[in-house]
Amino acid sequence: MSLSPPSPSPSPTRTKTPLDRLNDLAPGAAEVLLHHCCGSRRWARRVAEHRPYPTVEALLAAADEASYDLTTADLREALAGEPAAHPLDGEPQPGVLAAHTALRAAHGAYERKFGHAFLCCLDGLAAEERLDHVLAGIRTRLENDADEEWAVTAEELRLLARGRLGRLAMWGTAEPGPHR
Repeated sequence: MSLSPPSPSPSPTRTKTPLDRLNDLAPGAAEVLLHHCCGSRRWARRVAEHRPYPTVEALLAAADEASYDLTTADLREALAGEPAAHPLDGEPQPGVLAAHTALRAAHGAYERKFGHAFLCCLDGLAAEERLDHVLAGIRTRLENDADEEWAVTAEELRLLARGRLGRLAMWGTAEPGPHR
């Protein structure tokens, strides 16, 4: 009878994180998934091309860099892909019918003046603060000239994409709830 060394016990398999799954996707599939975070194909391609990301922070830094490099055409493409549905519909806020009416009117005025959807990242705000934040934001930003507002819109898009991408990398979904 020969004595052989004991075989090593199998190492426990680590459960793949959403970031691992994003890193493992084929390039085209990654671009499709990333396109849900930001509607610019160029942005999605750039973020996908730099995989694998060792950490969520590295992914978010790459996304920020891609956002800062968006051209006017990229930004227009991303804005066209933003959902048209009102983000605050269905939120449990009693007595806000007049405010929602004012918000719809303000959104219309904004879109007529600037020719694109109003974007406002609401990540980190409590549900009861969102409506006031959006109304105040639209009122303030309607005073901007087109160039100034374009820069603000690009920054809001970057924040939205960053939040969506962070949720995707942490929890496997880019769906944030209210975001614009």
